[in-house]
Amino acid sequence: MKGQGGPTGRRPLQLVSPFCSCFSFLKDFGVRIPRPLGNGPSRFIPEKEILQVSKVDPRTQSIFEDAFAALGRLDNISLVMGFHPQYLESFLRTQHYLLQMDGPLSLHYRHYIGIMAAARHQCSYLVNLHVNDFLQVGGDSKWLNGLDGAPQKLQALGELNKILAHRPWLLTKAHIEHLLKAEEHSWSLAELIHAVVLLTHYHSLASFTFGCGITPEIHSDGGHTFRPPSLSQYCVCDIANGNGHGHLEERRGNHQVSEVSGEVEVLMERMKQLQECRDEEEASQEEMATRFEREKTESMLVATAEDEECVPSRDVSRHFEDPSYGYKDFSRRGEHVPTFRVQDYSWEDHGYSLVNRLYPDVGQLLDEKFQMAYNLTYNTMAMHKDVDTTMLRRAIWNYIHCMFGIRYDDYDYGEINQLLDRSFKVYIKTMVCSPEKTTKRMYESFWRQFQHSEKVHVNLLLMEARMQAELLYALRAITRYMT
Repeated sequence: MKGQGGPTGRRPLQLVSPFCSCFSFLKDFGVRIPRPLGNGPSRFIPEKEILQVSKVDPRTQSIFEDAFAALGRLDNISLVMGFHPQYLESFLRTQHYLLQMDGPLSLHYRHYIGIMAAARHQCSYLVNLHVNDFLQVGGDSKWLNGLDGAPQKLQALGELNKILAHRPWLLTKAHIEHLLKAEEHSWSLAELIHAVVLLTHYHSLASFTFGCGITPEIHSDGGHTFRPPSLSQYCVCDIANGNGHGHLEERRGNHQVSEVSGEVEVLMERMKQLQECRDEEEASQEEMATRFEREKTESMLVATAEDEECVPSRDVSRHFEDPSYGYKDFSRRGEHVPTFRVQDYSWEDHGYSLVNRLYPDVGQLLDEKFQMAYNLTYNTMAMHKDVDTTMLRRAIWNYIHCMFGIRYDDYDYGEINQLLDRSFKVYIKTMVCSPEKTTKRMYESFWRQFQHSEKVHVNLLLMEARMQAELLYALRAITRYMT
């Protein structure tokens, strides 16, 4: 499923600075030259693999050029998503509409809500990105001193931000009523829908940022240093030329493949056996419900990477309240949360139309993006071709929704344990529920024979499934308020 498209006739976008020869000249005049702290756009993926994508796929090159023309920058998230140009196109179109096109909220409110959402997961990369954008569109710098410096209307959004990010199943119509009936600080329904979409977008994008190890660009906070490099003759442009530590990554990768020979074949055989079982017999509704409850309970026992608390820095935590509030499993301390049945409230039958009615075109854009992530396939698994991966993609999507208490009546949750091993579940739960705890070791420990592009694909699935889960709870609460 290669992307179609040809050269645009424009000069190819340069991903590196052409001024290497000037550096030594500038140093002679005492100019301090920054160099990147990271080795490419991701801490997890070798830089050569990421930057090679745009060289071999004209469609990706064209999307990059359009993004650069629209924003004046090409961020590292887009570079990593470039492995999947069809998805990237849909993602950028949606994000552009949410941030820049006509809508209920003013531009500076949009970026400030992005800051609030990203800060809940201590995602300084996204916070810094939107601090700059907030100031560029005329935002009041006093608001950046802390949430208590922002208008009461935005402060009131803090509770919704907190619950959606960490425990969306606790959201009720009372939370919605509080925002819509706050007298002079109240939100309109259309404004609230816009805010909810932005919050869920940036919560899930924080998951992708941590899940793929995205690093700050060289011009950003945390993206550069003025200290001399440890490698002699190191140049800023090595970031794109593939010099540096890439060969170490390759050696490490080859070693890993030899250690886990047969991993893909085992997974493919399980998929084949499950399909045969489907064809032979179908479980009863009672058994399907029991398997869902069992999987939901077991998902609580999957620990995230490190269970110690991550203490957010002051730079990030000032943008939200109650920093100790985080993800908690459904049934800890006897807490009971009813199962959210998709047949009673679904994105397709309920959420989509509500969003489209109050914020025209956005329901359509979101739906296209969800469908793109869910259905995206190249019919490959690692080195194997002509493989139907539908069963695997559905298991990943439904496992994430299961962690949020969301059940599909027609799905056999017994398949999840057959297809997703424990190391993969740890990665999924951490990346979706506590993304700031995601580590490179966790990224490397699952699907060790798969390509980096396939792991990025997994991250797209996790990001979109998480966003839809949050949206379902928020939109259901809004619907209940309206009826």
